[in-house]
Amino acid sequence: MKVQRVEKHLIKPNNQYFSLLCDFTHKSKNLYNHANYIVRNEFVKNNKWIRYEELDKILKADLEFDDYKQMPTAQAAQQTLRLLDKNWKSFFKAIKEWSKNKDKFLGRPKLPKYKSKDGNAILIMTNQNVKLKDNLLVFPKSFKGFTICPQFTEKANFSSFQQVRFLPRYKHIVVELVYNVEVPDVKLEDNGKYLGVDIGLDNLATVVNNFGLKPFVINGKGLKSINKYYNKKLSHFREIAKRMNNKDYTQRMGRITDKRNNKIDDYMHKASLHLVNYALSVGANTIVIGNNKEWKQESRMGKIVNQSFVGIPQMRFIQMVQYKAENVGLNVILTEESYTSGTSFLDGEKPVKTCYDKSRRKYRGLFVSNTGIKINADVNGAYQITKKVFPNAFADGIEGVVLHPVRVNVA
Repeated sequence: MKVQRVEKHLIKPNNQYFSLLCDFTHKSKNLYNHANYIVRNEFVKNNKWIRYEELDKILKADLEFDDYKQMPTAQAAQQTLRLLDKNWKSFFKAIKEWSKNKDKFLGRPKLPKYKSKDGNAILIMTNQNVKLKDNLLVFPKSFKGFTICPQFTEKANFSSFQQVRFLPRYKHIVVELVYNVEVPDVKLEDNGKYLGVDIGLDNLATVVNNFGLKPFVINGKGLKSINKYYNKKLSHFREIAKRMNNKDYTQRMGRITDKRNNKIDDYMHKASLHLVNYALSVGANTIVIGNNKEWKQESRMGKIVNQSFVGIPQMRFIQMVQYKAENVGLNVILTEESYTSGTSFLDGEKPVKTCYDKSRRKYRGLFVSNTGIKINADVNGAYQITKKVFPNAFADGIEGVVLHPVRVNVA
């Protein structure tokens, strides 16, 4: 089975091609806004949606504004228009769902917005224009000799190259190389060994099992510390910038934001790899992860805790676990985790509303069963998450279940 993967490269201002690529992403923004103006204008006035094929013809023939012809290649221009068409398609789909059930949304979906006037937009180059030659990606003549040496060609399961995406960021450009790899077509069979994962803050991931091994916690305090320092610094520099120059964002703020994002991304990669490798080492073919949609919306855990909880991208961790598990044939199941924190695993309670009693969670980190046995609260939650998907996971009894985890640092 073929799946897509992405390899990232950074183009910094000291690179000789940086200004050229910035210019191309700026022209992509111009084309996007020009096309969006045409679509919005026709929709507002005549309630008509101009699709990609018609839009492509209109802009090709536009003699007054040459945004289309300014793009490095015609295919690159078409990819920008396809992206706009996709955004409009998502808008109409959202409007349709919103009209049926407004409770699913935080507000009425809005028309696709224009990009910032002085900003940049994504530039996409397909394998029609970018060729893989002798393990080197060669770009069209308009790129004036720009090439990239990818690492994915060294992978044993590499299949084919797809496209290049240039993502403008503050003071640098992220180049994403999209390629295909072959992964196991058939997932490993259900062998009855399961890992249950409860996602949190101080405990990024609490991992339990149903075959008697000691649970463990992937420490999330490092992420919390990174985020807390970042928020402190950002607030400090924003106050100075507003007072001195009446600015909301500065180069220094951009640099510390990039550094913070890179640190968090690195930690998430290491943590997700540790979990997948652990599953392989103990022979567990299935990982069950608790995840609630919109769990960060209207969070009411206090200003300080909210700042950390909302700022840590737990969903990013889950996505990393999913694709890394896919590479080796493991099964990953996401399940909503309602009532898992307030029902007792040790008392054999099902994670349902009728059994829910949060008062047994004496304080954060400790859960007390009906018989007075103390168990780590996140471990209790992770066991209940497992039971949500596999009610008979502990059919042989819980005598060998370990109640308190060990803490693991992955960085």
